Amino acid sequence: MDSRRAPAWPGRKRGSSHAADRRVPRPDGGGARGRRRSPRLRTVLASVSAPGQTFFALTPDRVLHAVEAGGLRSTGRCLPLRAFENRVYEVELEDEQRVVVKFYRPGRWSRATIDDEHRFLLDLVAAEVPAVAPMDLGTGATLNEIDGILYAAFPKVRGRTLDELDAENRRRIGRTIGRMHAVGAARPSAHRPRVTLERYIREPLDVLLSGDFIPGSLAPRYRDLVLSIAERVAEPMAAARAQRIHGDLHWGNILWAKDGPILVDFDDCAMGPPVQDLWLLARGDGEEARKMREDLLEGYELFREFDRSTLALCEPLRAMRIVYMSGWIARRWEDPSFPPAFPNFRDTRYWMHEYEALIGIAESLDHQRLR
Repeated sequence: MDSRRAPAWPGRKRGSSHAADRRVPRPDGGGARGRRRSPRLRTVLASVSAPGQTFFALTPDRVLHAVEAGGLRSTGRCLPLRAFENRVYEVELEDEQRVVVKFYRPGRWSRATIDDEHRFLLDLVAAEVPAVAPMDLGTGATLNEIDGILYAAFPKVRGRTLDELDAENRRRIGRTIGRMHAVGAARPSAHRPRVTLERYIREPLDVLLSGDFIPGSLAPRYRDLVLSIAERVAEPMAAARAQRIHGDLHWGNILWAKDGPILVDFDDCAMGPPVQDLWLLARGDGEEARKMREDLLEGYELFREFDRSTLALCEPLRAMRIVYMSGWIARRWEDPSFPPAFPNFRDTRYWMHEYEALIGIAESLDHQRLR
């Protein structure tokens, strides 16, 4: 998801003075001391399943137990990393390696769906595309389970995000995306979601309306505008060729290491049009966005053809993302970490901003139709 969700993957900077960067007891040496739970967390835990309760209340000793159950020996050092959708921890191993352990939110993805994500990553690494593949957890599998929660471990890679890129580095990213898509097109994913209007507009819109998240006076206008956009883009979206894609390729999900870019966080990988992995990197129709897009495509097309007619899907995909992101926040509103992270979500100003952005997209679609 976009910058409203802080990516939590290998290579993120952190301060060594972080309070959570401390040694904790080994799994076989007794649990850490319990902390008083907030009233909100107690309410949430009372209303969710056992795996959900464990997910919300994961402790360092449970994390380390999971790591060692997967055949990895830890030193006991465990650092939680910032993430909303999943729970992510950096763990130090006895051989001085560091791994990133991701606990998948219960109820979001099935085992088969996560296996497809891992298969895509393994395909990419086998083709020498710079990505981070999950580790074997001792049984030949990359996915394990503890207390009903699925989890995986990834080697930590060091890198940083770049705010400014010259033309050559833009082309370099384009080449990397082209190589990723060449691998993605080699075989389909049977279980990953498809980028469709049903999933990205109609379902989240139902969540927003049924939960009364949109202010009453604005709700009917927002609904009518969103459904109007969906109706207008239904035909080109249905005609777009789908393949395995990253699905959430914004600048925060591209790390730069000494050897070049590394693609990270495939949690939202999907079957969708390749343009989905380009428009987030070159938003808008201004001169700078057009130059960015051309540089990306110049690199991309060295490895793979790109159907430039699908650039017309950039605005429909942006509308879908706006609605989907709001629906995602609404679905997670009972998670104690969400209200503090999105304090303006129930304010009229937030929804007016979203509504105005969608009006701009509708006007852009009108302009496209007239050209």
